[in-house]
Amino acid sequence: MRKVRWKSWCIALVCSVVMAGCSGQQASPPTSGDSSQTAAPQETAAEQTLKINMVSEPTTIDPGLAQDLPSMAVARAAFDGLLRLGTDGEIHEAVAERYDVSPDQLTWTFHLRDSKWSNGDPVTAHDFEYAWKRVLDPATGSGYAYQMYYLKNGAKAHSGEVPLDEVGVKATDDKTLVVTLENPAPFFPQLVASVTYFPVNRNVVQANPQWANEADTYVVNGPFVIKEWEHKSKIEFAKNENYWGKDQVKLSAMTFYMIEDANTELNMFQNGELDWAGSPLGDLPLDAMQALKDSGQLKTQATAGTYWYVFNTEKVPFNNKKIRQALAYAINRQQIVDNILMGKGDVALGILPPSMWFKPEGHFPDGDVETAKKLLAEGMQELGISELPELEILYNTSEVHQRIATVIQDQWRQAFGIEVKLRNVENKVRNEELEQGNFQIGRSSWIGDFNDPINFLEVFRDVGGTNDTRWHNETFKQLLLDSAKEPDKAARNKLLAEADAILMEEMPVVPIYYYTYAWVQKDSVKDVVIDALGFIDFKYASNAQ
Repeated sequence: MRKVRWKSWCIALVCSVVMAGCSGQQASPPTSGDSSQTAAPQETAAEQTLKINMVSEPTTIDPGLAQDLPSMAVARAAFDGLLRLGTDGEIHEAVAERYDVSPDQLTWTFHLRDSKWSNGDPVTAHDFEYAWKRVLDPATGSGYAYQMYYLKNGAKAHSGEVPLDEVGVKATDDKTLVVTLENPAPFFPQLVASVTYFPVNRNVVQANPQWANEADTYVVNGPFVIKEWEHKSKIEFAKNENYWGKDQVKLSAMTFYMIEDANTELNMFQNGELDWAGSPLGDLPLDAMQALKDSGQLKTQATAGTYWYVFNTEKVPFNNKKIRQALAYAINRQQIVDNILMGKGDVALGILPPSMWFKPEGHFPDGDVETAKKLLAEGMQELGISELPELEILYNTSEVHQRIATVIQDQWRQAFGIEVKLRNVENKVRNEELEQGNFQIGRSSWIGDFNDPINFLEVFRDVGGTNDTRWHNETFKQLLLDSAKEPDKAARNKLLAEADAILMEEMPVVPIYYYTYAWVQKDSVKDVVIDALGFIDFKYASNAQ
């Protein structure tokens, strides 16, 4: 689960999972319709390059530590997991040549193909076992260690309750990795294809803890190697000739620039210095969005991320459900989408994004002021108060956050005749205030780690941690726990849908909009893959001009 507390990186698309192994049979091979798996190398491959902007220096390019989009984009370009998303939107075998799943869906056995690290070492199942346990090792400090909690004893190992040796991942030989899960997880192939589940070269990492800090020590197993890294300026990639799937890689080189200013990025694109500008790694100026849209250049794509406000339910009046509902119902989201986002978002009437939602029509009305007034009056009567205390919205510095807060401030003023203060702080301070409960209404958001409703609903399962609202509901929690043990997909979805309905009825969180990518690209750029969560992959990309 990713609480989006850095710059609002946006994300998504639907990731279709191949589950043919559930009955113990071999998983389906790549379909013949997936050009990414069958295309022969083009004669012009040596001439194809791609230039893109990624706004800022990646925090890390160690796949076991990567959490933000720039970091993950670099790791995805340089590494390959057991499975990988293809251009057809389906998960295919990558380093794993095939895999089997036991009838109870708890044991997954991956059989590795012959592949090499960029330094010539063979990639083995032991590298995967080491990498996954390394993520779970508290000493590593991986922010995404919870993604390994689906492994048997994963959570216990991370908390120190059991040794890492008891985690459900074991290399039985160089080519076989046996994985045991805590509960059936129909989304597990998506996790296996994610950056956190990528391997690392055990010998390299153990010999040099700083291996991922510079280009010349960065040993990888994916489509590209890093040839040069000018920190805070650019990263230059070259095709990895040791990569097992090099015949599928059409680009001979890529350059990721680090330009922070959106206007400069767009100008570089218009001047031919970039082949792609905007989401998911870059940004476009808001003032240019309408003109780009009118010209037909703007491309958009919905993402599995939701921008929301959270109520501190431990503070009056947000301890009352009807008052929370009133404030949520009174927001006119369409006005925000039309006048502020301009193609960078869609109205959200639930926390689950379109690729996961159970109720496409939404859980509540948008901008229903009359119902909101009625609920506010009832809530105040239940609390025994005649007027609301002073309210405040906490948000971190950003043009978009500031504009949205100002519009909502005005909408609540018109609906209820109340004044709401706005508190703008730097992102680090906002994080601390949310975590410590020093707020009334706070800006936050969530972008999925995998394309399944549980990833969003679990945010609010327990008090603390990711749940800044302090809201707790035992029925809601039990539904989530029951869903984890339910192997039948329809029955599991019914449990999750019930939990979703409870959360949206209780309204500790106010959905505002779903993230949408917006970008421009040269017509010559083809087959850039954006997955269900908006992560970008250049393995299959081409740019034949």
